[in-house]
Amino acid sequence: MDAIDNLINRSSSGHLDSPIPNREELDLIYQAALRAPDHKGLKPSRFIEVSGDGLDKLSNIFVNFVKENNPDADDAVIEKFRKMPYRAPLIVILVTNYKENMGVPEIEQMMSTACSAQSILLALNALHYSGMWRTGKLSFNESISNLLGLQKNETVIGYLYVGTNVGPKKQKDTLNNSDYVEIWS
Repeated sequence: MDAIDNLINRSSSGHLDSPIPNREELDLIYQAALRAPDHKGLKPSRFIEVSGDGLDKLSNIFVNFVKENNPDADDAVIEKFRKMPYRAPLIVILVTNYKENMGVPEIEQMMSTACSAQSILLALNALHYSGMWRTGKLSFNESISNLLGLQKNETVIGYLYVGTNVGPKKQKDTLNNSDYVEIWS
């Protein structure tokens, strides 16, 4: 796939099913992710790959999260959190492993992980798969980090839901650059 075409035409999908990338393809995808900008080479990004029985484990973690953080949650809310991992056959949890460094603040390291996420989405598209980046209450949250068994210096910045698009292809509007770009010359 042409690189510019990939950049311009990639879109997220909320309708994901099997097949998912095989191990060789996933290795390529992670190599693309690890080429993200990384000030001082701190390598702050890591990924937790969840599929198969791992989705059940993640579902239980999400249920425990809602019960701990919203004791008044009714059955419908608990069920919503229980079902979340099953929206795709593969989830990549995006984790920033913050490294103390005077020249590279935590937010910059998170942005590096965000760039890794975009690279994963672009690599998926180039290999004819799809994905959707989700955040919400289950991101940037110490409680979910603890339930996932992360270290104190680690933060979940989002979840990439991955699979093959089985829904309609999103039609993207053509944007007018002048609405977003200010030119100083």
